[in-house]
Amino acid sequence: MLTTPTKTAVQTELFASKAPLEWAVINNGTLYTAQIPIDQNGVVVDGGIVAQSTQTLDNLMHTLDAAGVDASAVLQVLIYVTDRGYLAEFNQVYQHYFKAPYPNRAAMVVAGLAREDMLVELVVYAAIPND
Repeated sequence: MLTTPTKTAVQTELFASKAPLEWAVINNGTLYTAQIPIDQNGVVVDGGIVAQSTQTLDNLMHTLDAAGVDASAVLQVLIYVTDRGYLAEFNQVYQHYFKAPYPNRAAMVVAGLAREDMLVELVVYAAIPND
């Protein structure tokens, strides 16, 4: 008999997307989330890779807080940027959000993201304590 995993949506105050998605879900002690550089109105922030990295990581921290954890719960971060040159600037911002031991990471340079003006997107996995 097949069993269906139980996933629970994390209720955040991030912009309510019209797309069929949750900003984060939890299943079996793991939080799954993808974060993009949008503000409370759903607008991609201006200001280049530093501003977009900051907004994306702020959105991530808000999501972690809504799930009842902090940055230390993050296990893995998958970083997508649209230009290899953005990685050094992303790292300058990233280091203010995480402390050692750092999450496992992978970085990918992609031709584009879902919104044309986005320069960065993150996919993140975090451990959530079982109650």
